[in-house]
Amino acid sequence: MEEKQKRHFVLVHGACLRAWCWYKLQPLLKAAGHFVTVFDLLASGIGPKSLDELCTFLEYTLPLFKVMESIPPDEKVVLVGHSLGGLNLAFAMEKYPEKISVAVFLAATMPDTIHKPSYVLEEYFARASPEDFLDTKFAPFDRPEDHLTSILW
Repeated sequence: MEEKQKRHFVLVHGACLRAWCWYKLQPLLKAAGHFVTVFDLLASGIGPKSLDELCTFLEYTLPLFKVMESIPPDEKVVLVGHSLGGLNLAFAMEKYPEKISVAVFLAATMPDTIHKPSYVLEEYFARASPEDFLDTKFAPFDRPEDHLTSILW
């Protein structure tokens, strides 16, 4: 009987979450013999920057870039992103295509190749009704001219 190929899974959390959100999946993958990497994106939980110090989505994605840079040249990972993590996947796919065997968008934001990356979110928020957000709170922060918004679930 042939042994199944062991994979390296890089799991990217979604909006308003942290690496802990993979606590059920991570041990299952490890028990199956796979290697799993989980981490917090910038300003998500305990980290070197707070939300008010974050300026761009690319900056928010830097921890994923750091993980991808640590992957040996002869290795390819299975990149999995949930929710807003889909945008992080798209940036990593563009920057490190040679290090990714497949990307999985798990109930995730998936940008296209025509519009700017934020297009999907802009369309979602434009079409959603206030009832869709239940008790979610949206608040501007930093300078008003930056048009930055924080979301609290």
